[in-house]
Amino acid sequence: MSTKPQKTVRETVEIYRAGKPSAFLDTRVIYCGDNLEQLRKLPDACVDLVYIDPPFNSNRNYEVFWGETKEKRAFDDRHASTQAYIEYMRPRCVELARVLKKTGSFYYHCDWHASHYVKVMLDQIFGENNFQNEIVWKRANAHNDPKRYGNIHDTIFFYTGQPNGYTWNVQYTPYTQEYIDAEWNQLPSGRYYKAENMLDPQNKMAEFDFMGTRARWRTNLDGMMELWNAPQTEVPSSHGRIKLGKNGKPTKRCRIIFLDEMLGVPLQSWWDDINSLRGGSLERLGYPTQKPLALLERILTSSSNENDIVLDAFCGCGTALVAAQKLKRQWIGIDISPTACRVMAKRLRDVCGLPEDEALWKAGRGFIVRDLPWTEEKLRAIPPFEFENWAVIALGGIPNKTQVGDRGIDGRIYPVSAAPERRGKAKGEFDFTDTWYPIQVKQKDRVGRPDIDSFEAVMTREERNTGFFVAFDYSADALAEIGDFFKRSGKMIRALTVRDILDETKLGAKLA
Repeated sequence: MSTKPQKTVRETVEIYRAGKPSAFLDTRVIYCGDNLEQLRKLPDACVDLVYIDPPFNSNRNYEVFWGETKEKRAFDDRHASTQAYIEYMRPRCVELARVLKKTGSFYYHCDWHASHYVKVMLDQIFGENNFQNEIVWKRANAHNDPKRYGNIHDTIFFYTGQPNGYTWNVQYTPYTQEYIDAEWNQLPSGRYYKAENMLDPQNKMAEFDFMGTRARWRTNLDGMMELWNAPQTEVPSSHGRIKLGKNGKPTKRCRIIFLDEMLGVPLQSWWDDINSLRGGSLERLGYPTQKPLALLERILTSSSNENDIVLDAFCGCGTALVAAQKLKRQWIGIDISPTACRVMAKRLRDVCGLPEDEALWKAGRGFIVRDLPWTEEKLRAIPPFEFENWAVIALGGIPNKTQVGDRGIDGRIYPVSAAPERRGKAKGEFDFTDTWYPIQVKQKDRVGRPDIDSFEAVMTREERNTGFFVAFDYSADALAEIGDFFKRSGKMIRALTVRDILDETKLGAKLA
């Protein structure tokens, strides 16, 4: 159990007035850091739905593009073996089971590489009796896997906090045309109908008088029995109907139902009606394992209600958070990547119109990001690609689309005065303007003159009059060369330190 200090009565009242579902748990928060550490801070049985899509044990490299910024980086699956992967996931799943309410649901999204081992692990943690479904999501129509069948599906394991009594909202899918053609009749108006047996599954029937004849037929759900003996060109009422035989009396198969009044087929465990994101999809951010919003909306709609708390401990590009926000759920997100957290925040602002603001968050109308590495010590420890993106985004720039062959440019700044109204399919990109400033980032304690010489060559080649360089510090030779370069060419390199960026007041003065 968490040792988090208890809130005062006044704080609790203010929280409920703000519309928060719990007085002991903050929601609409993105935490940056190791999810195991953060999960251990949460109280027991506080979450209504958990969805996770952890990195697959694929032993492959992914080229990952983050967000509208189209950052590209190598994403190495860090798990050397299936055993290492399970050992990594087990303590996290134990914590997720602890924070899940008895009435809650847990979804684990994975692929074929380790799914069978994951299922055994989850049975041990959640209990075999709490396993509800193995959902198969068909994510592709075909895949060329040499000398074996093409792998075109993902697996989603669905567990609950208890065998019965958990939140469940039945979802429906449309009937297939094949089924409609085989089972239904069509009126001239185009409306489909069919006659059903009046007997219920237990062969129990209600007795009532029908046109002076003692008959034993079941009434409909509304408790009504209506005569239907009109020409088929007419549309009967929307309640239960009786179609009479030639003798003017009801037959066994005489209850008339209409297709457009049916809800559809209750959702099954095979999902082939939600497409994966293609290259041209407007929703696509570029992340190779990004899941479609419709997939998350289906899961959240089925297993949660408005104002329930949804937790995603491996947020990635934040699709579960966007789905939760759109469906009026509360949410908590965790991811170890600072860049991912910033991209998630931008997505929530742009797609959901949710402000990132501490004061509005306290009033229940915004969200916040916690634990970003805003210290020099932490920034020295993060991976180089994370550091590059932190620096570029902090300057208000756009990270370069590629790391390999970036020609010495880690990002670009497009001044507001040079950017006309964004338009067209490439909305959010600036390829139509040639006014931009290059950014070079080095995760070095002291940048030397050779680094500055290389950046000068970049500025000359790209014909840029102003450029930005970010590092922890600069040697005297490097700073002297920046001054000489300006005297020789009139081109200005703005040398910024990490401390300058962390100190917004100082940064503003340097950029002025």
